Amino acid sequence: MRSLTSIMKRTAPMAVLLGALALGTAQARQVNVGSSALSGTAEKLSVVVKQAQSAVLPGSTIRVAVVVTLEPTWHVNAHVPSEDYLIGTSFGLEPTEGFILSDIRYPRPETVDFAFADKPLDVYEGMFSIFLTLRVSDAIAQGDVLLKGTLEAQACNDQVCLAPSVVDVEIPITVTTDEGAVAPANDELFSTYDEAEVAASGGAGSELAALFESEGSLAAFAAIFLIGLALNLTPCVYPMLSVTVSLFGTQTETNTFRVFLKAVVYVLGIASMYSLLGVTAALSGGLFGSWLQSPWVLGFIAALLIGLSLSMFGLYQIQAPYWLTSKLGGSTGTGVISLFVSGLVVGVFAAPCIGPPVIALLALVGSKGDPVFGFWAFFILSLGLGLPYLILGTFSGLLKKIPRSGDWLIWVERVFGVVLAAAGLFYLALALAPKLAAYIPAGALILGGIYLGFLEPSGKTKKVLRAVKIVFGLTALSLGIVFAIGLREEGIRWEPFDEARLAEAITTGTPVVMDFYADWCIPCLELEQSTFTDKEVIDATRDFVRLKVDLTHFDSPEAEALRQEFSIAGVPTIVFLDARGAEVGSARVIGYLSPEKFLERVRMVTAEP
Repeated sequence: MRSLTSIMKRTAPMAVLLGALALGTAQARQVNVGSSALSGTAEKLSVVVKQAQSAVLPGSTIRVAVVVTLEPTWHVNAHVPSEDYLIGTSFGLEPTEGFILSDIRYPRPETVDFAFADKPLDVYEGMFSIFLTLRVSDAIAQGDVLLKGTLEAQACNDQVCLAPSVVDVEIPITVTTDEGAVAPANDELFSTYDEAEVAASGGAGSELAALFESEGSLAAFAAIFLIGLALNLTPCVYPMLSVTVSLFGTQTETNTFRVFLKAVVYVLGIASMYSLLGVTAALSGGLFGSWLQSPWVLGFIAALLIGLSLSMFGLYQIQAPYWLTSKLGGSTGTGVISLFVSGLVVGVFAAPCIGPPVIALLALVGSKGDPVFGFWAFFILSLGLGLPYLILGTFSGLLKKIPRSGDWLIWVERVFGVVLAAAGLFYLALALAPKLAAYIPAGALILGGIYLGFLEPSGKTKKVLRAVKIVFGLTALSLGIVFAIGLREEGIRWEPFDEARLAEAITTGTPVVMDFYADWCIPCLELEQSTFTDKEVIDATRDFVRLKVDLTHFDSPEAEALRQEFSIAGVPTIVFLDARGAEVGSARVIGYLSPEKFLERVRMVTAEP
């Protein structure tokens, strides 16, 4: 049994905190820096804003430091506090037209022993800086702009914790079109941006930055390569398998080394496409992949996939005109240049699914401010994505060398034809009727299983092939039925986003979960069908106000305002607000998350053990 001293040491921080909150709730309101009426935490600290340059050009970025100085013997908790009941230090920027907060970095905390705690706590003491990177619109007018933000913190010493305070912070920015007016400033302070001040906000971009800092570039680039490799598990890349087989499986080249070199060129096309898209997104600051996911582009991809699927069913053979293929490097349409161009086109297929990992890279690239680093980061991510296609392209042609494999190859082509047709219909549904897209996989598995397992005529005289087809058909049919049943499961009951409803939740001290989604977003559909239908997830979020934020029309003024207000770089993004209305940054979700992982984020907000 624990001793009385141990119990008192464990409960003392909570008691001190509750006492401070009870006595000084009114002190937790916003106060202005420099006011003579400061009380609570605010009177124990001062805030100064410094910039890395004297002015900023439209379309560029500027780094800002929020420098906080604490009185001696006092400390504030780290951004991610050591205990759930402690209030972490956080900075928020109010939305301002023409400015986007692309990166925020908190200092690495000090671990200190205190008399009231039975284990060391992570805190900030003395003077520390919170670094921001602001991206400026290229359409902004020159002149002086005043950005407003808030610093939330709770000051403690070795005996008592004061009531938390929210301190108003003003950031004056000068926008100019005169490059000569932009001069560097505070070099010594900002030299620690990438070194000592490692981001600790819990995002994937922060983890990559920390990896570069702790393990070096080689390990970090290896991690980026593995992230690219993992992208092959997302549904958007499945059509690329069929397209790759169709490109390489029909060529007449028999030399494996030459086929390998062609596969390298093909993968370089894929990698070049994503490097270009990534750097473009980094420079524009736009929602990655959104223009690729417009109805017109989705419709084009759908037509291309359906056209390829019909060729797999033997209706025709796709071959470019001789006058074009002869110039591209081959009479069969598989010359070096044509394969590179094919890689560029095929690389577009996966765009709707790769947003979340790219967002993490964008945060890192934006903080580095180095376009060369940005290119190599995206290029290595793309090489990871393209590795399976390098192997598949090299050995697809070897299928022809298998003796007596005609019936098998015909059936395999039909399988790829069904996959391509289903993918094409899926993209078509996203373009025309997004709500129907979720039903395509179940329908494809059921109808495809019946056709490929029992109706497709090839291999009737081959017992092994007949058995494989029956097993394949029954498996696909069973999975399709399971998917169809899953579509009928009731999920989380979301409310449409409403500012008044959000304000009401904050006033009543109710935690909030907001799901930022778009109809064209494939990972959003995965969350809807898998995570949000999980009974434990539904039960765990019952005490939350659950708001659905529609960013389908991402370039509308309403969507742009919400994206800036909540710093949304891509969809899906899920934001959690605690009972005080402050975002729990470490709980933010970007991309698909399994029910188990999602529950962990919920517990960060509810402080469940």
